[in-house]
Amino acid sequence: MRLYDYPVAPNCRRVRIFLAEKGVSVPSQMIDLSMQEQLSSAYRAINPRCTVPALQLDDGTLITEVLAIWRYFEETDPEPPLLGRDAKDKALVTMWERRMELDGFLPGMDAVRNFLRSLKSRALTGPRDYEQIPELIERGKMRLADFFQDLDGHLSHSPFVAGAEFTAADITGFVALDFVAGRLKLPIPDDQIHLRRWSERVAARPSFQL
Repeated sequence: MRLYDYPVAPNCRRVRIFLAEKGVSVPSQMIDLSMQEQLSSAYRAINPRCTVPALQLDDGTLITEVLAIWRYFEETDPEPPLLGRDAKDKALVTMWERRMELDGFLPGMDAVRNFLRSLKSRALTGPRDYEQIPELIERGKMRLADFFQDLDGHLSHSPFVAGAEFTAADITGFVALDFVAGRLKLPIPDDQIHLRRWSERVAARPSFQL
């Protein structure tokens, strides 16, 4: 088994945090995105989508996409459960994790990938080149401001994103906030005390030091 990884990539961080919370160790190989190693013929032969993270199992099966990799390890190492305990809980975790991705993570990635000069012709991940669209930067920032506000309101009556327990929804939400804070200089506003309280609580977990 091998995990194809890149330390700076937020999607890779989501997987590393998940594995750390599970106490699972997987051999990894770095694919250097700064050198466009994901586009090399060697890596294309492994993963034609040219993305990380990617998990290669012992039998050669390749699993890409964060949620799919999470699901594999949730099934093989069910404790602690990070995708829900029973039918209702699993549905709620899935719902909230999806909201974190759609409302926070994806707008943040959209803004960053259309902002960084180093990604001038790489505005979208994958095997094909796409030029940046500068207008998407401001729209992304507007959507992130709404995301911050909405999440602050939700966390005023919920200790974690999906309820009483830490789950994968918290991983996606925090990684999104942390990434845009660094790349777009968008810290949590001072008046969003619930969001700040949650962020500090989650950041203190050992798994988030990875």
